[in-house]
Amino acid sequence: MSPARTKMPAQTLPPEAPHAPSADVCLLMEGSYPYVAGGVSTWTHDLIKAHADLTFHVVALVADRSARTLAYELPPNVTGMTHVYLQDPNPGRRWMPGTGRFLAALESPLRRLQQGGGLEEVAEIARLIAAKKGWVGRHILLNSEESFEMVVRMCRSALPDASFLEYFWGTRALMSGLFATMLAPMPACKVYHAISTGYAGLFAARAKLENGRPALLTEHGIYTNERRIEILMAEWLFEGADTSLALDKKKRDLRDLWLDTFASYSKACYDACDRIFTLYGGNQEFQRRQGADPAKLMVVPNGIDYAGYSKVVRDTADRPPTIALIGRVVPIKDVKTYIRAAGILREDIPDVKAMILGPLEEDSGYVEECRTIVKHLGLEDTVIFAGRVKLTDWLGRVDAIALTSVSEAQPLVILEAGASGVPTVATDVGSCSELLLGRPDEIPPLGPGGAVTPLASPLETARELRSLLLDRPWRDRCAAAIAKRVARYYDKVEIDRIYRAIYDEHIAMPTRPTLFDPTHHLGSVRSGAA
Repeated sequence: MSPARTKMPAQTLPPEAPHAPSADVCLLMEGSYPYVAGGVSTWTHDLIKAHADLTFHVVALVADRSARTLAYELPPNVTGMTHVYLQDPNPGRRWMPGTGRFLAALESPLRRLQQGGGLEEVAEIARLIAAKKGWVGRHILLNSEESFEMVVRMCRSALPDASFLEYFWGTRALMSGLFATMLAPMPACKVYHAISTGYAGLFAARAKLENGRPALLTEHGIYTNERRIEILMAEWLFEGADTSLALDKKKRDLRDLWLDTFASYSKACYDACDRIFTLYGGNQEFQRRQGADPAKLMVVPNGIDYAGYSKVVRDTADRPPTIALIGRVVPIKDVKTYIRAAGILREDIPDVKAMILGPLEEDSGYVEECRTIVKHLGLEDTVIFAGRVKLTDWLGRVDAIALTSVSEAQPLVILEAGASGVPTVATDVGSCSELLLGRPDEIPPLGPGGAVTPLASPLETARELRSLLLDRPWRDRCAAAIAKRVARYYDKVEIDRIYRAIYDEHIAMPTRPTLFDPTHHLGSVRSGAA
């Protein structure tokens, strides 16, 4: 994306690769920083600022070339930026000698990658595409007659009973993202740090293969689990109702192909990365199941500015009892359950205020659905969409927060609210139970910092919020417990120290054989051996 096409808050984007200077750390961000506000983006922004003496290059993997507005002002130590347009790979030439032979060679690793492959297939694809640098691009890989014939063969092989039209568009979307990631300029950096698997993880694997520099992965949530939820809910991947009476599904369908492909991307990233971090121990079980080497795994929790949030002053003025959902208004946050819980809560606490504090622009259709529910339930005076706010200006006026998400990792909002002395009612996802009820290593136990509820349960959410609002001693005990837990385990000062040690260690590592080095061997990349 050129600076001319990007709407920015009085800031010019740093230069794109290959014109950007070499950086210490390359952060690989898919669909988040610096254009989408949220927990992962805020974590990334704070990470960059915490290491002001290191230089960073940001690779933003975005859907298309539409103009975007920066959600964060880039710190001065971001010295370069690269955009990868997943739905619009670089065009390349319209014709190339030997196109048929090239695509025939590409077909085999592509097939394996859609059926549980990994780093070996990514390496083969990267090697083939790199050998045709300057020639191949969108025209040859996606729009040529030879590429259409390749897709026909792949459909007959992988899903012979599927609708070819559905397969064509489904696999085209998958391959577009893959090819965009393989074709994008590669910035020169000392360490490549992916903040998810998926296409960001693919880019990390490619960087390790091509540059021989260390690759790191931090998973906040498990990417494949989140994609699984989206894929199973996606109407555009619907191939028709299953009218058979069989109890077991016998045939692989287009959704299986998508799920298997993203699992392959994760496996490739896990194999390429030198270290794999996640926020809590529960995520490591998912990583191991998907092929991550247990020796590479390490837990590094989120941290927040405890000193800053602990200074929030409680508003003791006469005001209505107030709850808040803090986060983006998107389906994965299940804002609708929060709204319904607010409706139930109002029956016992007529003057309750239910704030929604978070961006409204990411999914306008879902926002409208939420507003419709508010109107239908007659909650216009109860539920207030405040949009994106400065959290420290609001937490002093909030008595409890609710988190109704269907998927989370380690939500920063629980920590930020907790440091401010605000307890939480959260669904039993990610590390919410550990944050609110106590860690396995918590000695002595600090007590509950709120409550945990089942998914999609407005009644349970309302019941626990009611207890916090009406039972002041209970609320005070929960507030004190979560504040102590955040201070003990989740202070960002300590987390920043851990990441600095990780960066220093890997920046100092020697460059390893690359994909194009005659001495290169895939096993050395997998094991992380020099």
